[in-house]
Amino acid sequence: MTAPTINFWAVLLATASTMVVGSVWYTPKVFGTYWMEKAKVDRDTQASRGILPIIVTVAVSFVTAVVLAGATTITNEFYQGTYLVDALVTGTVLWAGFTAARMITHDAFEARPAGLTAVNLAHELITVLVMALVIGLLGI
Repeated sequence: MTAPTINFWAVLLATASTMVVGSVWYTPKVFGTYWMEKAKVDRDTQASRGILPIIVTVAVSFVTAVVLAGATTITNEFYQGTYLVDALVTGTVLWAGFTAARMITHDAFEARPAGLTAVNLAHELITVLVMALVIGLLGI
C-alpha cells in the first residue's frame, strides 16, 4: 500500500489561505468585536502575546491541509469523482465529524454563548472550504 499523493504546493497555499480567512473574519468590522467580547479576549493582552499565536495557527493549519489533501486523494481514488468536488465534500464531512462535533461539545461544557460557538463554527467551515477549494483546484 502506498501513501496518498499530495500536492505540497496546494498544501502550502491552503495553509496560507487560513491566514487570509482568519484576518478577514476576525476584523472588528466583521466578527472581531463580537468575538473579543463574547470570548472575553482582551486586545492588549492578546497583542502582548506576540507572534506565538500566529506560529501556532500556521503549524496547525499546515497539518490540517496535509490531512485534507491526503483524505481527498483517498476519497477521489475510492469514488472516482472530480477532485474538486471530492475535496469540498471531504472537507465538509471532516469539519462536521471532527471540528464541529468537538467544538460544540467543548463549548457546551464551558457554557460559551451559542452565538460565539456559531461564529467560530462558521469560521472553521469557511476556512476548511477555502482550503478544500485550493486543494481541489490544484489537484494532485
